[in-house]
Amino acid sequence: MTADNVYAPFVPSVARLAKRNLVRLLRVPSILVPMIVMPLFFVIAFTGSFDGISRVEGFPTDKIINWVAAFAMLQGASFAGVGTAGAVANDLDNGFIDRLLVSPIRRSVILIAPLVYTVVRAMVPITAVLVAAALKDADFPGGVTGVLVAYVGGLGGALVIGAFGLGVVLRLGDIKAVTLVQMVSFLLMFPSIGQVPIALLDGWMNAAARVNPVTNVLRMTRQGFLGEVTWADTWPGLLVIVVGFALFMSWARYELERRNP
Repeated sequence: MTADNVYAPFVPSVARLAKRNLVRLLRVPSILVPMIVMPLFFVIAFTGSFDGISRVEGFPTDKIINWVAAFAMLQGASFAGVGTAGAVANDLDNGFIDRLLVSPIRRSVILIAPLVYTVVRAMVPITAVLVAAALKDADFPGGVTGVLVAYVGGLGGALVIGAFGLGVVLRLGDIKAVTLVQMVSFLLMFPSIGQVPIALLDGWMNAAARVNPVTNVLRMTRQGFLGEVTWADTWPGLLVIVVGFALFMSWARYELERRNP
């Protein structure tokens, strides 16, 4: 008997499991609403609170929305990754993952399907922030390329957090693990160039932003709002996304195999 006869088809299996999570998302407004409202809240809060900083000498733009839009996009995308961890934690709790492990599907389907859900879910806040930024008269000197790179940064960040969340949840096997995923995502976002450039940061905040991998992803995502897209500002962010995703997916795969009955 060949492997194709043993396992259910890969793509249809991924599609069905991803659709299951999306249906659950649409049926529970308490999940759907915050993922749209919170990123928009970041846009409004930060453009109001930090408006004056755009007039500081050396700030790279005279409109604060050009600076904070990318930060809000990545925040919204990170919520999508955290939400994926929560969905998998629920499936562990109700025994659905265990049923999948003894079913005739490839183990990779159990990991890929939630990440497809992550991408679809992340598209919503990223698009909402882009629309809000346009309504607030943001500049897009990077044009279509800048918008595409912004989507790559946001979706890539969501996939990294989603893969990390899979590893944490499969390791701990508890819904409480989602809190850890959420805390880590916040701790990574704030000591970066989310609010101000590195040149305007002092002390440990400057050092933390320089070594924080999120800084590279933010720089890549933000460049289309500030100027032309360049490879120099793009490849470090892509590297962070590719390496982070590969490492966390390898860890998640190991933890899934460890649970294999």
